[in-house]
Amino acid sequence: MAHVVTCFVRERGRILLTRRSDAVGTYRGRWAGVSGYVEGDPANAETDAARELREEVGLADADLELVRAGDPLAVDDEEGSFTVHPFLFEAATRAVTPNEELAAVEWADPTQIRTRETVPRLWATWRRVAPTVADVRDDRTHGSAWIAARALEVLRDAAAEAETWDAVAATARDLRAARPEMAAVANRLNRVVAETAQANDGQAPDPTAVVERAIDALGAAFEADADAAATAAARLRDADATTVATLSRSGTVRTAIADSAPETVVVAESRPECEGVGVAEWAAAETDASVTLTTEAALPTALAARDVDAVLVGADAVFPDGAVVNKTGTRVLARAARDAGVPAYVVAARDKIHPTRTVESSDDRSQAGSDDCTSPRAPAVSSPPDAVYGGDADLDVFAPTFEVVPGGFVEGIATEAGLLDAADVAAVAARHAEHAATAARYVS
Repeated sequence: MAHVVTCFVRERGRILLTRRSDAVGTYRGRWAGVSGYVEGDPANAETDAARELREEVGLADADLELVRAGDPLAVDDEEGSFTVHPFLFEAATRAVTPNEELAAVEWADPTQIRTRETVPRLWATWRRVAPTVADVRDDRTHGSAWIAARALEVLRDAAAEAETWDAVAATARDLRAARPEMAAVANRLNRVVAETAQANDGQAPDPTAVVERAIDALGAAFEADADAAATAAARLRDADATTVATLSRSGTVRTAIADSAPETVVVAESRPECEGVGVAEWAAAETDASVTLTTEAALPTALAARDVDAVLVGADAVFPDGAVVNKTGTRVLARAARDAGVPAYVVAARDKIHPTRTVESSDDRSQAGSDDCTSPRAPAVSSPPDAVYGGDADLDVFAPTFEVVPGGFVEGIATEAGLLDAADVAAVAARHAEHAATAARYVS
């Protein structure tokens, strides 16, 4: 049995589908991913995947990030017997150069696989690497915009396979519970469910309509994140902010910094997982700025030593009163900025505005999140203890992942609709609450 690779390349929620030409030996004219034979040890099929991506569509290693290698699956029909090794890559570009083995290429939603004449079991191959509820729940590498996009993809794929609403509702329930600290996950799911139900005259949403609505929501989400970054970049430019401080790993913050082109970027390492180190490395490699990496403890000193003009951070949630949930260390940075007279901005699409005053997780209902006991609470999510201490002493580790930054520390929320103040935030929260109430009738 021959071994082959099938590579799915994703960019902004679309995947690269290819139509096989007459120059290939099997499945001529059918749609596929980027595929080819494994020439060496099947255990090292990733090497063959990288080769096929270079040869067939001109995507180099620098253009791609491996997301997942899926479990192999068998294909056996009149054209041959194959063991297919699936891979999913995230691409930095949609610019491809097809070779003679491909008659056409198209960036399409993955559900298009189900409506086209494809190589055998292509949808099953996609499902081996497609996002799952577990990915949404367990991802500690990406920011909330990325994770919310994955949640929409999970809902879309579940609806594409479902025959009844009950199956979709079960997935929606799991997704809404997966990341309570990330408002965009629930808000975007709630809107899809609510709008689909409303279009169905208040009846349970039709799974096919959920697929279409989820695809639209995914595209709108990417546009909203990009537009929010543009708002933040414009604000930094208008403020003549030549030195900007940040922390953590928000992709939207990265885009805003790249677009505003500051002369200097100060990045806190973001303990205990130190994802800020990667942000600093990105800034050093991808921008023309002078980059300083510092610790959260040194931020007040760094703001003065580097003459910081503005602070820009992301958000996992924004509460109706303007308080912000973000990675621990944000409050130190925002307070230091306030004390130094430096404006602090939050960049976040409006879907990150939470409809209520609290975010609770199932493992702890009592964690206070700000200086005022009447203020919103942070979700009780902690880093692994061994990320802080690996010794043998009898001690507890307190390493919360998120904290609340009081709204008074923040100059404004940069969104796709411009810079929002507290009244604007409250109005958006009310609309999200309406969607949540409607969705709850069909999901809870």
